[in-house]
Amino acid sequence: MTGHLASRHGSGTALAGALATAMLGWTLYADQSAQTAGTQTSTIQQNAAAPTPDPWPDARTIESRRVSAEGRRLFQTDEPLAIKLTANFKTVNGDMDENSTKTYPATIEFADEDGTPHSIALQIRPRGHSRRKVCGNPPLRLEFPKDQAKGTVFDGHGALKLGTHCKPELDDYVQREYAAYRIYNLLTPRSFRARLARATYVDARNGKLIEVRNAMFIEDDDDVAKRLSGRVDDTEKLRFVHFDEATLALMTVFEYFIGNTDMSLYAQHNVNVVLTPKGVRYPVPYDFDYAGVVNAMYAVPGRGLGLVTVRTRLYRGPCLAPPMLTSVFDQLRGIRDRITAIYDGLPGLKPAYRKDVQEYLGKFYKTIDNPIEVKKAFVDGCESRPYM
Repeated sequence: MTGHLASRHGSGTALAGALATAMLGWTLYADQSAQTAGTQTSTIQQNAAAPTPDPWPDARTIESRRVSAEGRRLFQTDEPLAIKLTANFKTVNGDMDENSTKTYPATIEFADEDGTPHSIALQIRPRGHSRRKVCGNPPLRLEFPKDQAKGTVFDGHGALKLGTHCKPELDDYVQREYAAYRIYNLLTPRSFRARLARATYVDARNGKLIEVRNAMFIEDDDDVAKRLSGRVDDTEKLRFVHFDEATLALMTVFEYFIGNTDMSLYAQHNVNVVLTPKGVRYPVPYDFDYAGVVNAMYAVPGRGLGLVTVRTRLYRGPCLAPPMLTSVFDQLRGIRDRITAIYDGLPGLKPAYRKDVQEYLGKFYKTIDNPIEVKKAFVDGCESRPYM
């Protein structure tokens, strides 16, 4: 795959003039949108306002928390972590109630960077909505006793999401989704960190090996917030105007880039919201298995989007002025070779998928190099598209 995603246009400079010619009415629209947003902001902010549960800690405490979260040992390397997870998986995987928070006893075994072995008794439970029903092996939430995790690679972690393979024949889906996390990491630190694992599953009832599959640890919500010197904000019914403009633009164009429509700011679905002491909100996306770039066999578009397949891209972000769009496009152009390297570094991906992903991402780059296609994808009707 090396070289296939290499950019033919190292810069968006040549495109700038063409954009100005192709989109004569765009700037006027952007100005009108800004004026409209300005008149609505105070009202919308009042509607979304929520009481602060606790006073903010002092700056030194916030910085201490940031440093601790940034330094979590689990995410200091990209090397897959070998783990053995023992539980009654017939019972765990059989809990298909998406509203259930019941936990089940389990044991996780692993070795630290120096080879020191560890075994920790913990609680686990299945997570997700549709995957609890369609996957024989749904994603898991691992709840660690912090006192036992102390001094190990899981030091500092209370709960962690573990992405799983869903079904034996879909083992490479984990690496497909992992690549999406890594790509967004290249674009911004306002993203979830992830680390691959090689998971051995053992039946606690008889001690027999069930299977060995790919898995993926995903950073805890609170740690993401601490790294960004803020805290998780559970306020729902937020609008575009409540978020940092540049971060929102980057996130929504990235979601278009990977072909993901399975998210909602309004309902906080697959988006974590981080609030800083200055009142700035950052959207941080996660769970990309329904994205076109992953192309999961169980993924279907959301109702009301007018899409037949998740492979069809749909921009669901705010109306962006030309300079903002151009800036985001340039960021994605700038990491194109590094995106290629991410996929080249995942040996578990099947050859057919490697070819498919190069073509799928390549179509995005063709779109942003064509002013007419940019206007169709990101500008025309952006004010009336299904709100996210």
